[in-house]
Amino acid sequence: PLRRSNGYLPDLGEVPEAIWERAKILWLCYPNSPTGAVATREFYEECLTYSRKYGTLLVSDEAYIDIYFGEERPVSLLELGREGVVAFFSLSKRSAMTGWRVGYLAGDRRVVEVFRKVKTNIDSGTPTFIQDAAAAALADEEHVAAMREEYRQKRDILVDALVDAGLPECRPESTLYVWQETPEGVSDVDFARALLAPDVAVVTTPGSWIAEATESGENPGLGHVRFALVPSMEQTRLAADRIRAMKF
Repeated sequence: PLRRSNGYLPDLGEVPEAIWERAKILWLCYPNSPTGAVATREFYEECLTYSRKYGTLLVSDEAYIDIYFGEERPVSLLELGREGVVAFFSLSKRSAMTGWRVGYLAGDRRVVEVFRKVKTNIDSGTPTFIQDAAAAALADEEHVAAMREEYRQKRDILVDALVDAGLPECRPESTLYVWQETPEGVSDVDFARALLAPDVAVVTTPGSWIAEATESGENPGLGHVRFALVPSMEQTRLAADRIRAMKF
């Protein structure tokens, strides 16, 4: 489970020894959806230690690495090592090319070669015009910086409204999501339903719907909803005004 108390980083020591011995892949996703958390270099070093100890492939989903709000760009796992490590990157988030379905894999050459063989047998390849568009997007950082600033503004507009409405501050470090705690005593489903009232009309995803209970029965998504910062600036301001008026 990813909990606020541990910075939404998994406690690898909680994983039973029997699971580690059977595991083939340790799959990470930072910057993280839905929490907006960023992994630390120390955490990645711990992951490398576990991965090498148990012989697992270490896979890092870094689709959101270009959407961050601090001064420093989040660390890529590839900065700490390449052997037994691969990272996935996506143009969907970095350049808003969601419908183009294009990304890339980098890391351990042996793993990349196997992936290329699998990819070739799954389909006939990414269309060349999409590859050309992806190359052009990767060569330009200005549009990424502009989008990052726009996400920052929308994040602050929404989070400030949630705080003004009486909710805990849950300002994310990265990604295009706000992982908001619900009012005390209100379930995530009920809170999401309240936001659907005609005079508010804001759609969120209940946290318990995108998380699974652990063996202990804990569902780390309970008591949270996920806001996505995808509407326009004008729509975000309108939503913020309506939420601010709710008062919890």
